[in-house]
Amino acid sequence: MNLFQEMGLPGPLVKKLAALGITEPTPIQERAIPFALDGSDVMGLAQTGTGKTMAFGLPLLSQLMEEHGKPAPKSVRSLILAPTRELAGQIRDSLVPLVKDTPIKVGLVVGGASIGAQIKRLERGTDVLVATPGRLLDLLERRALRLDATRFLVLDEADQMLDLGFIHALRKIAGLLPAERQTMLFSATMPKQMEEIASSYLTHPKRVQVSPPGKAADKVTQVVHFIAKSEKPELLIELLDGHREELALVFGRTKHGSDKLARRLEQAGYAVAAIHGNKSQGQRERALRAFRSGEVRVLVATDVAARGLDIPDVKHVYNYELPNVAENYVHRIGRTARAGRDGAAVAFCAPDEMGELKDIQKAMGVTIPVASGRPWADLPDPNAKPKGRGGPRRRNGGGGGFGGGGGGGGQPRNAEGPQRRRRRRKAA
Repeated sequence: MNLFQEMGLPGPLVKKLAALGITEPTPIQERAIPFALDGSDVMGLAQTGTGKTMAFGLPLLSQLMEEHGKPAPKSVRSLILAPTRELAGQIRDSLVPLVKDTPIKVGLVVGGASIGAQIKRLERGTDVLVATPGRLLDLLERRALRLDATRFLVLDEADQMLDLGFIHALRKIAGLLPAERQTMLFSATMPKQMEEIASSYLTHPKRVQVSPPGKAADKVTQVVHFIAKSEKPELLIELLDGHREELALVFGRTKHGSDKLARRLEQAGYAVAAIHGNKSQGQRERALRAFRSGEVRVLVATDVAARGLDIPDVKHVYNYELPNVAENYVHRIGRTARAGRDGAAVAFCAPDEMGELKDIQKAMGVTIPVASGRPWADLPDPNAKPKGRGGPRRRNGGGGGFGGGGGGGGQPRNAEGPQRRRRRRKAA
């Protein structure tokens, strides 16, 4: 008897897990599942890539398997809310193999897909509905489904839903749910607003935490390069050249910038794709399929992908531009070193990103090792009076190229500029 059986999961579900190669629970699963099976509300805090989907999915399916009969038309027995289409699709894909050959049906409703087709599928009733808040509200307004019979609610990556401005949508949805229900909330970070959500949605929850909020996976190796913004493309290409056969995920801030960088990498000979909010659902799905299969080796993405990618073969994550929200850095680098594998997270820091880097290191409680360059001096306050005759000065001497090696001190390791470096590499 394995630990899943000892927890009280039904035999058929344990057998399906074994067929998928899952025989031992992760720490978050081991701690959360027993509480959930007892019917308690659960608040789970764990870093990305630690198995949170199964931590709520297994007890949810276990309880549904004990019920008989079909859901009423347009009704939803259990609801799982996720902040992005990619994450919602990933959750659905994780649960579908576990309900094969059972009457339980798992549905998916997200934006960017045909709402007419979704309405038609919902008419038959749904056992497990995975949804993004915006599309769910659209369907509720059209009276395509009802939530008065929903006995289970899961909020996955709830902190990201706050970042994306879903708080008002969540309140509307909560008002349509029965007061008597089981609620589970899972997240990798715990911002202050989360306490408000927890008190509104959960009743005497069991708090399960297997790592400090904001902590990266143990097997992620992190480094930072202090580099001028204009030299970032050259450094990225130089680093990608060192592992052309491995999958790399590159994060930027803007949709336009991600497209521009993808074109630059394509010109450099890389099989590359980009995903962001302006891409249609079909374009995003095709890009992810190509990335998973290895047809595309480099995926450039905005934070829309930081929570929704579960691709174990991603070995490298590049923070080409640092995120404005420190917690998003944790989720970005959580796309590598998944399921116990090793991974590398590389950050590029331009002079105007020092504030973001400091926030990231404060949120994580770590100092990220320096791979090249030296930390940029704080940019001067335009309203401050100059100190001394020369005024404020920048430690990196204005040019801001790559700096000295590993420790980040000493003279710049390479002040010759990208064109000369290319000529030197070709000569070599």
